[in-house]
Amino acid sequence: MHLYLDFNASYLAAFFIGLFSSLHCIGMCGSIIGTLTYSLSQELRNNKRILFSIVLSYNLGRIASYAIAGAVVGFLSLPFTEGQAHRILQLASGAIMASAGLYIGGWFPRFAYIEKIGSRFWKLIEPFGRRLIPVKTRTQAILFGMVWGWLPCGLIYTALALAATTGNVVHSSMTMLAFGLGTLPAVVGVGIMTSLLARLSKARRFKQVVGILFIIFALLAVFPWLNPMRVEHI
Repeated sequence: MHLYLDFNASYLAAFFIGLFSSLHCIGMCGSIIGTLTYSLSQELRNNKRILFSIVLSYNLGRIASYAIAGAVVGFLSLPFTEGQAHRILQLASGAIMASAGLYIGGWFPRFAYIEKIGSRFWKLIEPFGRRLIPVKTRTQAILFGMVWGWLPCGLIYTALALAATTGNVVHSSMTMLAFGLGTLPAVVGVGIMTSLLARLSKARRFKQVVGILFIIFALLAVFPWLNPMRVEHI
């Protein structure tokens, strides 16, 4: 009998990880949105409807890259879907999520070193993103987002660690899709609620609360029988 996070619970956890991590990283997300916005012509920037559609297209591309990464991680984790191997994967995922929580709370700044994992791949694809600037069409915005979605980020890697525990390529991809959707409110809202989001992202108490939530998610990953949304697989 194997007990682990139900897929629906994984999606929910990934969504909230995306929601809270995007608030934490609003500075980085905001700078990328700023790069995209200021690359547009003055005419496009002045048209709020077109501007919103381009920003949304960028985010759809970014989320698509997360889903692709989730599928890759899901495929690589297939040998670890049963027995002790899956348990080890759960423990590793929980350790990464707990470390991310400590990092967000300001208790473990060295967690940022995990971003070196994807730095080499990022150096290969980052020039393709720069070639898409200035962005002139929605298609360009989608492609721009698909490139910048691979920007090294410890919190994206945290979501990927959760996705790896689903034991299925499709569910792993869907978990990352849920993570991406969780990031949408903060990232799209940068231009609408900039001051509020900036204050939240800098508030020490808010960061600590988010960090504790990440640690709770980690405990549910390591001790899934604590999860009220669990299912049993015989």
